[in-house]
Amino acid sequence: ADQLAGAEVAEGGFELLDTAPFGFDRLVGTVWLARHDSGTTVTLELSGLVPNSRYIAHVHAGTCAEAGGPHFRFDADGGTMPPNEIHLAFDGGTDGVGFMTTANEGRAESDARSVVVHSTVGTAPKLACADLG
Repeated sequence: ADQLAGAEVAEGGFELLDTAPFGFDRLVGTVWLARHDSGTTVTLELSGLVPNSRYIAHVHAGTCAEAGGPHFRFDADGGTMPPNEIHLAFDGGTDGVGFMTTANEGRAESDARSVVVHSTVGTAPKLACADLG
């Protein structure tokens, strides 16, 4: 997302949330959200993940101080799946590094405030959050 010519790019660094279980204290990363004529593109990079594990991230409407608040939706009364929400599903590789890019035809404006990463194990706790600003 940070490489798209002519895009308005918001960048944020991930911070560990209090809800992260033991074992994620080395999690770090960056997210980029690009707003452009064709919609929205989001890219994230993380390290310090549990190797060979699945993760999901969502764009949220709240800030990290609010643990992301509710999921960002293009239509507040619409569904909870893409294309009305922006989801990024990815794996922590054998080295614990994860990378994902997704694109959406909708243009997320300033009410897309953060990106939250969840583990897909157990109760899918929130692991980390990055404010977009």
